[in-house]
Amino acid sequence: MKKIIVMMMLCCSTAVMAQNNHHNFGWFGRYAQANKELPAPAKGEKRVVFMGNSITDNWASMRPDFFKKNGYIGRGIGGQTSFQFLTRFREDVVNLQPKLVVINYGTNDIAENTGEYNEDYTYGNVLSMIDIARANGIKVILTSCLPAEFFPWQPRIKDSMEKIRHLNARVEAYAKANKIPYVDYFKAMLSADGKGLDSRYTPEQVHPNNAGYEVMESLIVPAIKKALKIK
Repeated sequence: MKKIIVMMMLCCSTAVMAQNNHHNFGWFGRYAQANKELPAPAKGEKRVVFMGNSITDNWASMRPDFFKKNGYIGRGIGGQTSFQFLTRFREDVVNLQPKLVVINYGTNDIAENTGEYNEDYTYGNVLSMIDIARANGIKVILTSCLPAEFFPWQPRIKDSMEKIRHLNARVEAYAKANKIPYVDYFKAMLSADGKGLDSRYTPEQVHPNNAGYEVMESLIVPAIKKALKIK
């Protein structure tokens, strides 16, 4: 069963990357219709958008009741890097008029899905998304990149955990210095030996299972409520 899940995820990732050609790098069409059908926020509504990759994408599809119950909107696309997030940030976040955006990033940058990994560029993309959000009156919650000992689709990358730790530390320091909430999934989901994602929370080292998402939910909901002053 685990092998089947892994193959499905990898096939999904491959299909997504095929869609993201140089003419449609951000894959604007993925949520175009959903965005069009989404009404403007009601008076007093505190809309929250989750921006991310397959970890966010799978979250919304595997646990739709969580999103529906809380009024959250998932805008994750499997296989994407922070470069692609930045490309579609206006369409999939700003134009939806949320009060807050939760940004999860890094996994596919480090996996080199759109080219050689450069931490400065990834870090800069995160800061640019923050700048765009704040310029539009949108609050931000930054979340850590999850542990990943290896990437099944990029076995040649051997130092993923070192890169993840360094990126997380850098973004966390920025968040602290700029009074931006930071939610640390990494520490909560790290394996006992510190080598990767705890096997209780994943079928294949990168993507959370239901138990993993439960951990993430227990951390992100209080942070959102605090940021939006929701009782």
